[in-house]
Amino acid sequence: MTSGTMVEHHLNAEGADHFILAGVGDANFRELASLFGVQVVLRGEYVKIAGELEAVADSARVVEHMIELARLGKGFPASDVARFATSLESRDGPDIRSGDERLQIALPGSRRIIAPRSEGQRRYLQAMEDSDIVIGIGPAGTGKTYLAVARAVDELFRKRVRRIILARPAVEAGENLGFLPGDLQEKVDPYLRPLYDALEDMMPAARVRRGISERTIEIAPLAYMRGRTLSDAFVILDEAQNATAAQMKMFLTRIGVGSRVVITGDKTQIDLPNSQVSGLIQVEDILKDIDGIEFVYLDERDVTRHRLVKHIVLAYAAADQRRSGGRDDER
Repeated sequence: MTSGTMVEHHLNAEGADHFILAGVGDANFRELASLFGVQVVLRGEYVKIAGELEAVADSARVVEHMIELARLGKGFPASDVARFATSLESRDGPDIRSGDERLQIALPGSRRIIAPRSEGQRRYLQAMEDSDIVIGIGPAGTGKTYLAVARAVDELFRKRVRRIILARPAVEAGENLGFLPGDLQEKVDPYLRPLYDALEDMMPAARVRRGISERTIEIAPLAYMRGRTLSDAFVILDEAQNATAAQMKMFLTRIGVGSRVVITGDKTQIDLPNSQVSGLIQVEDILKDIDGIEFVYLDERDVTRHRLVKHIVLAYAAADQRRSGGRDDER
């Protein structure tokens, strides 16, 4: 393609204040059109940008920033549009030719963009766009929980769901809840702390606390899901390898109308007693052929933590393979 190629690009403006976004008498859009030589129109929940390829790509970065401000209710004069364009010049804009822009997540209240950093993460985020139930399986550090929480925050912010529900089995490395100090909530909070950490990395702490108090955000042990119907929610079951087969069935049958579900787990870190079957392993076989449920497998190539995590994952996998091979030889 050349710079003379004419294109049309659509940006999702769900949840944005249209008056703030377009400005009085569409002044913001007129300023944008003057700066970049493009046509900018708001149609429903989408902003349409039309013009030459390079101009559309450059102006799209500015429009994304304007949409974010409008979602936060932060007004700005038309004169600021030129300043936005200047400040965003050094950043990489969305690649409108790749089709992956919708997989980028703009966190509310910040300028951070969360995007896939590997092919596995791209498939994972794509699955969350396409399927009502996504089961992400892979080792530590591959972004299973982090990306799921980011997508949940994005869905809540865009008003596609009314609440976020994060659940985890309260099973960890042989520890027994009964021997931990404090009341029941104090006993289970340490098991749920990774979910709080992920959420607080996406949103200001005050907003998280407000969401919890208003019950638009719920973080609870898996056992608390029994008997409920989870409707109009983005629901994440984390560390699902530690859910029993019965708990997994219970959880999956809680799903109500308008809900999206992500289940994450690592089959190499099962802490259940040997007599109990992991619900994560069982659903691989039982649910593999159901339309609308998608399995995504991540591996060491998708690890995005400290560089040593990838080597640690590989070393443990090799050790497990050696042990398994030794048992086979003994037979």
